[in-house]
Amino acid sequence: MSLNWKEINLILSELDLTGGQIQKCTQSAFEVLALHIYNHGKTTVLLIALSSGACRIHETFRAVPRNDKPLRFAEFLKSRVVNGRIFELKQLGEDRIVRMGIRSNGEELRLYIRLWSNAANVIVTDCNGRILDAMRRSPKRGEVSGGFYQPEEEAERGEANPERYSPVKEYEIRSFDALELSGGAQAAKTFNEQIDRYYAEQGGALSLEALREQAKKIYNGRIGRLAASLEILKEKQARYAASDSPRQYGDIIMANLASIKAGDAWLEADNFYTGEKVRIRLDPKKTGPAQAELYYRQYKKAKSGLEEVEAEIKTGREEMLRLENVLERLLAETNPLRLHKLIKNKSLQTNRETSKGPGRPGLSFRRGDWLILVGRDAKENDELLRRHVKGNDLWLHARDYAGAYVFIKQRSGKSYPLELLLDAGNLALFYSKGRNEKSGDLFYTPVKYLRRVKNGPRGLVIPSQEKNLHITLEDSRLKELEKCRIE
Repeated sequence: MSLNWKEINLILSELDLTGGQIQKCTQSAFEVLALHIYNHGKTTVLLIALSSGACRIHETFRAVPRNDKPLRFAEFLKSRVVNGRIFELKQLGEDRIVRMGIRSNGEELRLYIRLWSNAANVIVTDCNGRILDAMRRSPKRGEVSGGFYQPEEEAERGEANPERYSPVKEYEIRSFDALELSGGAQAAKTFNEQIDRYYAEQGGALSLEALREQAKKIYNGRIGRLAASLEILKEKQARYAASDSPRQYGDIIMANLASIKAGDAWLEADNFYTGEKVRIRLDPKKTGPAQAELYYRQYKKAKSGLEEVEAEIKTGREEMLRLENVLERLLAETNPLRLHKLIKNKSLQTNRETSKGPGRPGLSFRRGDWLILVGRDAKENDELLRRHVKGNDLWLHARDYAGAYVFIKQRSGKSYPLELLLDAGNLALFYSKGRNEKSGDLFYTPVKYLRRVKNGPRGLVIPSQEKNLHITLEDSRLKELEKCRIE
């Protein structure tokens, strides 16, 4: 439920902000902005939300959290608007566009807050209407730096808002307080208090109710998928645990070497483990000891597989407990803005960190905004593949030489630059058995085109759609990379 133009006018009339100084701005999420304005001895926190179905502007009485990473528009406002003084705050006609005039660093700026449900935005222009920046950049609308935005004339003609209210319909100021007094709360003293309370508790996409449902959907979905994976792993664990027969077959063959003749395809003997007769398949081309060795290898693989599956089950259970604890923490949060920020925090959902974190194997290198991961042996390669890379991350490996798997973590919308490929290629060759050759060829392909070898050694994969890269080791490049290593 968005505000109508009469409600916006009432909100602005209650706010005494003309002459006030903008002390700071906080952008807790992409669509949520707060201006901290000092005037007449007190600070007012003006909340601007652009969420679809809940576009609004009002004073908030709740703490506004900072985003973990600085957001572009907030950084722009800090450089151009913070410490400026407000000389005007008004709505343009009936079109839900609020204009804030600001004098800052010797210039006059206009900050337009457009509260349309499907096209909400905050746009900053100079006094001539030239756009300096916009919270939501929209090239199709011309709402980008260097464009022009002057809605005043269109508002006067009633043309600014394609969703503008019908002249036939009369809009009234609703009592949002009445919608929530059933919970025993006291009536709000101002309309701003009504709006702040209503939207925080039950109104729109940023309400506690909606955010809690969103958190449940995200985390219960992950917990459910993890539980299904654990069931599959438990079935594999049971199969591996029951696979003691290859070792027994090997022992029985070794105990009956004298009765095995060249070319035999079967051995019938007593199973001294169970006391029953057993029939064991043989390879006619192999000797008795070689037959036993085959079965011992099968048992060793099964035992190794059991250890890996048990380790995966342990990790899965720990991750499920972590997700359950995170969900419990989110549902206990009473500040909708802080809850919104926590839901947007992807690291809480995935438990993946962009820098070297506890538990990540191998080596990590930070090259500008890119992250390179290196597994130095089969165990590290396998662990990186299983838990630390995704389908569109890039995999590199020395052709014809055993050695490191090198991964470049993907950046959304970015292609891998040549210099970065050369960095990763040097690492792949350096941490392989081809290091002494000083040059060699590499495979590279996205992780999604790797296929594990069934019953093969740990970490072994077969690539498809791979490309070739010839690398000559560069000592200067390797020294630079060593400086970029994340400890």
